[in-house]
Amino acid sequence: MTGIGFFKRLLGHSAANEQHDESTRQAALGSRMLVVDDSPTICAVLGRMLERDGYAVQKAVDGESALELAREVQPDLIFLDIVLPGINGFAVLRALRHDPRTAQIPIVMISGNQQATEQFYVQRFGADDFIKKPFGRVEVGACIHKLVRAGRLAGRAAVPVALSVDADAVPLKQAPSLQA
Repeated sequence: MTGIGFFKRLLGHSAANEQHDESTRQAALGSRMLVVDDSPTICAVLGRMLERDGYAVQKAVDGESALELAREVQPDLIFLDIVLPGINGFAVLRALRHDPRTAQIPIVMISGNQQATEQFYVQRFGADDFIKKPFGRVEVGACIHKLVRAGRLAGRAAVPVALSVDADAVPLKQAPSLQA
């Protein structure tokens, strides 16, 4: 056992805990994600990131189609760009928050604009989080993790890494032999 492994076990951090931490970091497999961005590159890259983590992804390139898809599909999470053709992201956010069918869907706003005023308006209009472009897997994963921990997004069930065998345990029932 390595020195680091020894200290992790000493402090109660086992492989099972690591598996549990990893599983609760992600949303449930098959969670429906809606990516709204007028950039085909952002839609493709963010969509691919989410699909690799086991999510079902739909994409919209403008505010009008985002509203239609959100009402029709009822996604589990929406990534919404602020600058969109037609209806901008703030107007889409307001419309989604005022519609009883979509009011509870977590929404993460994304923007390439580095101004703090956008973050202020995002929070004021009821977005759950904000990610600045350019972003990577770490930022997206951290955002999803935060929503899962806050209870806004269902998390993955923890899968036991290994079953321990107790030498003193009595088997419940022996399987019958298949020999004739």
